[in-house]
Amino acid sequence: MLAKGLIFTTWREISVSAVYVLVYTLASYVGPSLIETFVQYLNGKRDFENEGYVLVFVFFVAKVFECLSQRHWFFKVQQAGFRARAALVAKIYNKGLTLSCQSKQGHTSGEIINFMSVDAERIGDFGWYMHDPWMVILQVGLALAVLYKNLGLASLATLVATVVVMLANVPLGRLQEKFQDKLMKSKDKRMKATSEVLRNMRILKLQAWEMKFLSKVLELRNVETGWLKKYVYTSAITTFVFWGAPTFVSVVTFGACMVMGIPLESGKILSALATFRILQEPIYNLPDTISMIVQTKVSLDRIASFLSLDDLQPDVIERLPMGSSDLAIEIIDGNFGWDLSSPSPTLKDINLRVSHGMRIAICGTVGSGKSSLLSCILGEVPKISGTVRLSGRKSYVAQSPWIQSGKIEDNILFGKDMDRQRYERVLEACSLKKDLEILSFGDQTVIGERGINLSGGQKQRIQIARALYQDADIYLFDDPFSAVDAHTGTHLFNECILGLLDSKTVIYVTHQVEFLPVADLVLVMKDGRITQAGKYNDILKSGSDFMELVGAHKEALSALDSIEAGAAAVGEDSSTGNAKNSLQKKESPNGQNDKTDNAMGTNGQLIQEEEREKGRVGLSVYWKYITTAYGGLLVPFILLAQILFQLLQIGSNYWMAWATPVSKDAVPPVGGSTLITVYVALAIGSSFCIFARALLLVTAGYKTATMLFNKMHKCIFRAPMSFFDSTPSGRILNRASTDQSAVDLNIPSLVGQFAFSIIQLLGIIAVMSQVAWQVFIVFIPVISICIWLQNYYIQSARELARLVGVCKAPVIQHFSETLSGSSTIRSFDQESRFCDTSMKLIDGYSRPKFHTSGAMEWLCVRLDMLSLVTFAFSLIFLILIPEGTIDPSVAGLAVTYGLNLNMLQAWTVWNLCSMENRIISVERIIQYTSIPSEPPLVVESIRPESEWPLHGEISIQNLQVRYAPHMPLVLRGITCTYFGGKRTGIVGRTGSGKSTLIQTLFRIVEPTDGQILIDNTNILSIGLHDLRSRLSIIPQDPTMFEGTVRSNLDPLEEYTDEQIWEALDKCQLGDEVRKKEGKLDSAVSENGENWSVGQRQLVCLGRVLLKKSKILVLDEATASVDTATDNLIQQTLKQHFYDSTVITIAHRITSVLDSDMVLLLDHGLVKEYDTPKKLLEDKFSSFAKLVAEYSMRSSSSYENLEEI
Repeated sequence: MLAKGLIFTTWREISVSAVYVLVYTLASYVGPSLIETFVQYLNGKRDFENEGYVLVFVFFVAKVFECLSQRHWFFKVQQAGFRARAALVAKIYNKGLTLSCQSKQGHTSGEIINFMSVDAERIGDFGWYMHDPWMVILQVGLALAVLYKNLGLASLATLVATVVVMLANVPLGRLQEKFQDKLMKSKDKRMKATSEVLRNMRILKLQAWEMKFLSKVLELRNVETGWLKKYVYTSAITTFVFWGAPTFVSVVTFGACMVMGIPLESGKILSALATFRILQEPIYNLPDTISMIVQTKVSLDRIASFLSLDDLQPDVIERLPMGSSDLAIEIIDGNFGWDLSSPSPTLKDINLRVSHGMRIAICGTVGSGKSSLLSCILGEVPKISGTVRLSGRKSYVAQSPWIQSGKIEDNILFGKDMDRQRYERVLEACSLKKDLEILSFGDQTVIGERGINLSGGQKQRIQIARALYQDADIYLFDDPFSAVDAHTGTHLFNECILGLLDSKTVIYVTHQVEFLPVADLVLVMKDGRITQAGKYNDILKSGSDFMELVGAHKEALSALDSIEAGAAAVGEDSSTGNAKNSLQKKESPNGQNDKTDNAMGTNGQLIQEEEREKGRVGLSVYWKYITTAYGGLLVPFILLAQILFQLLQIGSNYWMAWATPVSKDAVPPVGGSTLITVYVALAIGSSFCIFARALLLVTAGYKTATMLFNKMHKCIFRAPMSFFDSTPSGRILNRASTDQSAVDLNIPSLVGQFAFSIIQLLGIIAVMSQVAWQVFIVFIPVISICIWLQNYYIQSARELARLVGVCKAPVIQHFSETLSGSSTIRSFDQESRFCDTSMKLIDGYSRPKFHTSGAMEWLCVRLDMLSLVTFAFSLIFLILIPEGTIDPSVAGLAVTYGLNLNMLQAWTVWNLCSMENRIISVERIIQYTSIPSEPPLVVESIRPESEWPLHGEISIQNLQVRYAPHMPLVLRGITCTYFGGKRTGIVGRTGSGKSTLIQTLFRIVEPTDGQILIDNTNILSIGLHDLRSRLSIIPQDPTMFEGTVRSNLDPLEEYTDEQIWEALDKCQLGDEVRKKEGKLDSAVSENGENWSVGQRQLVCLGRVLLKKSKILVLDEATASVDTATDNLIQQTLKQHFYDSTVITIAHRITSVLDSDMVLLLDHGLVKEYDTPKKLLEDKFSSFAKLVAEYSMRSSSSYENLEEI
């Protein structure tokens, strides 16, 4: 079906190129069939006057036709290829937008991107081979006709020999196809692992796991290279079969002539040799064609199976026009399941009626189905039974923010037109004004991939702003308030949900009890059912599940109350304690106070344009490439084998021309048997040279590919975090997939063929000049013009090739962004806009491709014409010299070789150009082998003892940090001490430098000035692994890796199963894991998609419990869990880390109230550092203000509690 569609798209180009192929094939056989006549003419046999000039003219015209038709044919098929590829990429993109979650689980995003970058490319390249199958039959037929005219029945032997050679390729082709398939599969696996590692590089570095994961990637690569080795060695044998083919066929044919007693004359033999050489092409290309057909079929099938995956059910939701019903959302007896095959649905018996303008809150414990309920309103969850009706436009804010790379403004407008007033109101409501002031480009700042240069809170707020700007009727919020601090959370809630969206229908999921009382309806979820629904107070009275959540919240609040009461009593005396704090508030110099810049790069923007090297690919790149394997030892041997092959080939043809009589009545110089014996001996010698050359070449290529791969990956994995922040992962993946596969499969043969074609060219020139040295008079200027043209061309071609590389990344990046945000895009009904963008990007990629092929044909036409001049000149010269001065058979040999001249000349230049284009891949890989690396992982001279850190006291002295040399300081001289075994909370508004402080502690960012001592050891002096493996962190975004539960908790395989179970039980996941069939070996899918965010958070807790470090950092670890789970985590930590130094970065004030110390950061400076009690006593301390805000927003819900 897919193939039919593609042919239908490109039938015009296909049919036009078919005509060109026909003309080309017919014209190419005119030459060989006239050689016999030409030799007889030189021998003195003339049929009519001026016959010589007529012959030269016919030769010339045939060649002109052959050249022009070939160039047009190539141009047309490339055009067809571009069309087909663009159409496929667009189809795959549109499919990616409508895939159901179920189908998505079967294919990781890496695989889907491969369909686009590898398979569609391959189908586009198929144009080259499209006409080969019928062309082969035509060419063989014509060849036999020419041979029959010259050699009679011996041509049957040729036919048999040709068929034998072709059949010999079938098993080889099959093997190659099998290896290719395995190679692709193993490559998919490796790319999947690589992309996962790149996505989670920060976690890996924090945990000191990156080398373990590198070895995983290298293991996968080893499997891949196993198949690669088999593949390249099989292809070496195929090469051998080919170059040996013409020799084999000619030996068989001439042998048959001897046996049948057909007289051999030099004219006939030369004509036959020229024919065999043309025959070499179709035979040579046949296996290539077959393997291309097979590969294309595999690619077509892969794409077709992807395109036939299940889409989202279009009928999940009945859409009613706005105003036709008074209900905004209605679900009747809904049963929904992410996995339709599993017996128990995700959501059971859901009944819900929402009128326009209602506010609905959804709460429940981790994994109870809150997010799934929102997804089913969006139509994302497959429906098992029931009905869902929606009236009005919807807008959605996901739990984990999805931000497109591009300007902040574009992210907020999201395809709508700019309405200044509305836009400003939205920014105000989402408190983004301040953040945008800090960024050097305001809302024109370009966001990196996955919003990498924004903090979690900023991403979330931009996401909320996007939803608000849409002006929809129904708003769905999936707990977006947990990623921001208490103050901002309240502000967002009041401004957005209670303010801007006052008249709209709003459904929000939240873990924060204080947001529940204002809702018109509260739904409590448990195990996929709505267990309670009603007004806040009504549900409170009915008790049960809801009370657990609220109760946990109540405890937290009462703790806060008692502290406040205590503080009020001491009130007056402690004002002195605050004097020192107020001193530190003095303006920092240069009035730089509020301009703490986020991580931005040189021209202020973080994400730099991808570097394109300019100008020639330096010779150093070629030199590095050639000398990577065995220091370049194999190169001279490869060249030697080729030169010997060339000499033996020319020798054997010379022998045949010299040793056979010119005409029937001349006496042959040697006997028949000697003639054949010598010829066979020379032929066998040349075949051996070819075999040696092919083997050496693939060995060198394979070795080089492996070494470059390992070198690049070691450098990438050792690169500092800043490299990953400023390099979109697409760029790195592009090098690991596209560029690496060029180095694996194409570059060795291209570099080799370039050298070989030059050697062949020199051989032909030598033969021609032997007969008529005067050829040089024309040849030298022609060659110099060729070189000039080629230089003129290569400058544009090289830049075009680089443009193609640079234009390809955006297509892929846009696609991978679309895949990860498809549910958001669908919820805003923006599919068509994204398809348009994708089309524009695809066209932008096809454009340089098209110009590349145009430029190529421009050059080839000129080169063909020039080599024709050389050829015509030598023919005229042969006619003009007096008869008898030259041996006609040797002259004939020169013509035979001359027929090939233009093909070879074009081939040499073509090889040079493709080599220049492809070697860019090597250049790009080498670029990544010189990334500056992080400080050493282990410093042998200073290794901390195994018990370090014993106390866990952290002392920070005048710490200054900036993200890049040209950027302002983020931390501007912090001095404080975290006492060993104490709990310290770090609070501060978004962007005050909380996360930076932690990153510096782990040396993800190296300090500019100042130092950090842990137990009096300067952490800057020890190795990174020694440092990071002794500290623990529960990061902000809970991450899980594809693999098993065991490999997620203990990737380094340091603990026993008992210890792992114990940790799982401590973090309340033990029962959950025991339920699964595989227990510890049960599968975790990509990104841990099959676990809820809260459960992933608990897994991170489990990792920490296993590691039992003396220093533990919690980075807003409780942002995505409900209050009950939060309390559980706090309890677990108190219990198991009572003697450790615990540092908490908190958004919920309650989580730092029971700390021993509180550190309040403001714009990279320490504003307050004291016990929470002391800070609360002073009503004017910033901390007291934060707490007041929190308790104010909570008190509304708290009073309701009191009534019970």
